[in-house]
Amino acid sequence: MIRKKVLASARVRKTGKSFCFISHRFLTDGFLQALTLHELALYVFLVLASDRNGLSFYGDKTICSILGFKDDDYIFARNCLIHKDLIMHDGTLFQVLSLPKNVHHKEATQ
Repeated sequence: MIRKKVLASARVRKTGKSFCFISHRFLTDGFLQALTLHELALYVFLVLASDRNGLSFYGDKTICSILGFKDDDYIFARNCLIHKDLIMHDGTLFQVLSLPKNVHHKEATQ
């Protein structure tokens, strides 16, 4: 068994006032591997930008500007995350959802 030790005790992270969380299942159940780089960047951005309920009000143009996405790349990544049941979007508001039971793998044609 590997013994863990803190490498930089003065730099241990703390939650602070904001809230950000990605379940360990994201890695262990294959969700990370099932995303393209654009999907992953958008997902992480939405996780970072959301509140404790997973809600974020960032607009499409702002997200594209921050992530350096072209409109088509953004729309495709957003729609893929919706299809993979990781987020919801109503046109104004995003919600990062709890992870579904099963991972949706990359489509063969992208």
